[in-house]
Amino acid sequence: MRLPFLAVRTRSADETTSLGRRIAEVVRPGEILLLVGDLGTGKTTFVQGLALGLGFERRARSPSFTMVHTYRGGRYPLIHADLYRCDSATEVFDLGLEELFEPPAVSAVEWGEKAFEIAGRDYLELQFSWHTDEDVRDIRFLPSGRWGDRMQEISAAVNDWAGA
Repeated sequence: MRLPFLAVRTRSADETTSLGRRIAEVVRPGEILLLVGDLGTGKTTFVQGLALGLGFERRARSPSFTMVHTYRGGRYPLIHADLYRCDSATEVFDLGLEELFEPPAVSAVEWGEKAFEIAGRDYLELQFSWHTDEDVRDIRFLPSGRWGDRMQEISAAVNDWAGA
């Protein structure tokens, strides 16, 4: 198991949204965020903040049934995928996500552990987990590939967020 580069604790849904909004300020076109965690741990809430931070007025919703939503009209397009219903690697491949993982879009994939194979080696894994209090979430940032070079910038964004 890889050690996290960064670990963050949010104490409410609003804080999780706010963190997503702050991370949106530093993501770039073509970057992939793989969100991993159990149901209810804040993955969709984080993506809602990411969408707000990218300039989308429409609230991002989990694409549980359509599996992929594309939001346009913000600073960059946002590809939001939810792989909860995918039972096999074949189903994930059949969605054609690898074609969507290219600039100019930013991609956020819930149940991201199912997309490791198609994400290549350059992605930021965010692991969401419950803490002892029902409103508290722990979020671990695990960089892969060139994301390792970006973590100083991500860390600065998180520190600014925490200090706000």
